[in-house]
Amino acid sequence: MIIAKSISKSFGTTKAVDNVSLEVGKGQLYGLLGPNGSGKSTMIKMLTGQISPSSGHASVEGIDTQRDPIEVRSKVGIIPEQENPPSFLTAGEYLDFVAKARKLEQYDTDKWFTLLDFKDQKDILCKDLSRGTRQKLMIAQAFMHNPAVAFIDEPLINLDPISQNTIKSYIVDFVKKGGTVFFSTHVLEIAQEICTHIGILYKGKLHFSGKRPKGDLNTFFLKQVKHAGSD
Repeated sequence: MIIAKSISKSFGTTKAVDNVSLEVGKGQLYGLLGPNGSGKSTMIKMLTGQISPSSGHASVEGIDTQRDPIEVRSKVGIIPEQENPPSFLTAGEYLDFVAKARKLEQYDTDKWFTLLDFKDQKDILCKDLSRGTRQKLMIAQAFMHNPAVAFIDEPLINLDPISQNTIKSYIVDFVKKGGTVFFSTHVLEIAQEICTHIGILYKGKLHFSGKRPKGDLNTFFLKQVKHAGSD
């Protein structure tokens, strides 16, 4: 479902992602792990065609992310790290807008307001919503068209424990039903709990990619990073 071959991205003299290759199969819940500044967000932006790699190439559902980035984004769900729905729309109006933009003939926004427990915020302007509520809104817009693949940058940021549990359960169920999820996080406990596969990105380089190891993920992660730092 997701293929990256030797992709790199430089910003001036800074190489944010350095020659990364990975594959994510259908039905995997893949967590890209790494400390802040390791290149995780840049990786997601390249895989979803939001930015082009400096070298290498990637594809999602067989679609080249450079040749047809709009087609990629029309098919996948994307939850960015920074939640930023239009300030001049209400929460309900925003989901209606997303549905029309995606040309959905049938959709149920109330389902999402109920599932994520913010139905009382439906008629509030996005600019007046809390960060956690805006995050819920971004989760709803990413999944409302039932994508085959979802990309999530820090999935549980700004959410309270109850909402975190709801989202984790939804993501796991989404994958069980045949969906594929690629998410980035620096919170190892999330990956330990729900991931089937992981990648470890450190200073732009991928140091591990495969099935989530059995045992304590924190110990495994620190071992990989320590080894990378000694190279």
